[in-house]
Amino acid sequence: MALLDTSESPAHLGSLPKPAESGVRVASHHAVTYAWEYGATRPELRALYDKSKDLQWDVKDLAWGTDVDPESQLVNDAFNPIFGTDIWRRLDPKREVPLLRRHLASYMLSNFLHGEQGALLATSQILEGADTTDAKLFAAAQVFDEARHVEAYHRYLTEKIGIVYPASPHLVTLLDTVLGDSRWDFKFLGMQILVEGVALGAFGVIHETAQEPLIKDLTRRVMQDEARHVAFGVMSLRGHYETMTGAELRDREDFVLESSRLLRDRFLAQEVWETVGLPRAECERAAESSIMMTMFRRLLFSKIVPNVKRLGLLTPRVRRGFEELDVIEYETWEPSA
Repeated sequence: MALLDTSESPAHLGSLPKPAESGVRVASHHAVTYAWEYGATRPELRALYDKSKDLQWDVKDLAWGTDVDPESQLVNDAFNPIFGTDIWRRLDPKREVPLLRRHLASYMLSNFLHGEQGALLATSQILEGADTTDAKLFAAAQVFDEARHVEAYHRYLTEKIGIVYPASPHLVTLLDTVLGDSRWDFKFLGMQILVEGVALGAFGVIHETAQEPLIKDLTRRVMQDEARHVAFGVMSLRGHYETMTGAELRDREDFVLESSRLLRDRFLAQEVWETVGLPRAECERAAESSIMMTMFRRLLFSKIVPNVKRLGLLTPRVRRGFEELDVIEYETWEPSA
């Protein structure tokens, strides 16, 4: 007997989770800073800005005429949270597996889309608060990068997959925290180091394993941009935490650990299981214990852990938290900006 009811069009099977209301305002109070010195005072940031200008690309230049089968392995089956489990083995490979592929690809790419909007908003705040012209110029270039990413992912989802999932509640919680906090370093730490870092890890997996040429090219272009964004965060925060002690440092430790938990759980695809008619609790247990999912989580954090260490925030407490999340396999990584 089939596990999923595939009698309906895949794009309309079940009911997608209700999206968050558009136009909701997040209270945010942060400094707006002028920078009257226009010469380069941070040569490494000015060089990153120059590179960003050189590497701009246009969404319309991608091969949108590519024929995409949304039920093929756009994201390799091995990175399906329930791949190899008893639930997976009971799925009909001709009807149910293709349907699940489509929904999981939509879920992952939809949350990239929503994360890019969060990055667009957070970077605009960073631009306003930056105290050097070099940082403002690069932040402005990143804002345009993020706008392009939003455009690209939305077009791929609507034209090639036909399903757009609402933002994961885990992602919304994290974005609300980053956008609402008035402390400048929380915006860099939350967006440039954590959100962009885990996205860079996920993009790397997709780029290495995807067979579909359009998503492979789109991912390659976005990865190139994101590497510069992460480098911007590292450059901006380097040395900031070296003399921080006591309650202030503990606030940053708490933020890193809670944000990392939210980012890890965002990839468990909880909203997908109910939408396609699978038992959510059983799927969540299977995903938590999956060897492949454990490897995937570590790959996702392969860019975060080294940069947290580089910034001096891989304290004994944060290390223990990463070990409990089972994401601390990689401690060295050099960004390719």
